Amino acid sequence: MPTISTGDKVLVSGANGFIAIWVVRKFLEKGYAVRGTVRSADKGKYLEEYFKSYGDKFEVVVVQDIAKEGAFDEAVQGVDAIAHTASPFYLTAASVDELIGPAVNGTVSILKSALKNGHGVKRVVVTSSCASVLTVGSDKVFDEQDWNELAIREITEQGDAAPGPSKYRASKTLAEKAAWKFYEENKANLKWDLSVLNPPFVFGPAIHDVKNVDALNTSSRQWYDAVLGEGQSEAFLKVQGSAYIDVRDVAEAHTLALEKEAAGGERFVISAGSYVWQDWRKYHPRG
Repeated sequence: MPTISTGDKVLVSGANGFIAIWVVRKFLEKGYAVRGTVRSADKGKYLEEYFKSYGDKFEVVVVQDIAKEGAFDEAVQGVDAIAHTASPFYLTAASVDELIGPAVNGTVSILKSALKNGHGVKRVVVTSSCASVLTVGSDKVFDEQDWNELAIREITEQGDAAPGPSKYRASKTLAEKAAWKFYEENKANLKWDLSVLNPPFVFGPAIHDVKNVDALNTSSRQWYDAVLGEGQSEAFLKVQGSAYIDVRDVAEAHTLALEKEAAGGERFVISAGSYVWQDWRKYHPRG
């Protein structure tokens, strides 16, 4: 399918988020126009000020409830591509539905709107996660063929009693599965194709509206506590870690996923490599 080119307009959902604002910025820097969605007009004020130098190349629209049927019906009109980043990320959800509802229904909602009203849309890229790829505790190298079926089993068997991280991983897995299911079932009627990005932990500079440390997004707060905080044991710092990617590289990946024809219909694990927390402390000494 044809892909987007400079000057086209991209819809970015959840534009005020840690990753999303970098995605917006990257598209604007590359000469695209951007329409960003936020949950309230108040949340859009910071974005309008931050991107005011781009004039009418950037606009904000309000989508109060992304999980609502038809929520994006107006937002998708007149755009050439969609980057769907909006999905809750925190590890302390009390209930399964708290995460899975917005994650799954929000993803399906924007795809339905793209099918119904996105007459100029050429491609949709969905921001998923390595949480939907890896199985915690398995000693293997994971790739794009893998799915986190364990997290789904955990919430099916344990319900709201499942650990918070399992609820999050299940929400990302189920949301991505729902996206591919919708795409395959409706492919014959679609004028656009789908690409999915699966980053691990995303670190890097925060340019979204953060008034204090407590307002940091989940991955940034974990980095802050482990690298700059106090009270972490030497054993923890030397052993605990994961895989990571810089938020600016995630933003670049979104532009490439929409620009490259070969990205259509594909799923991409995007990662800079692995780490243990002690690695970061070498470059960010405290005090």
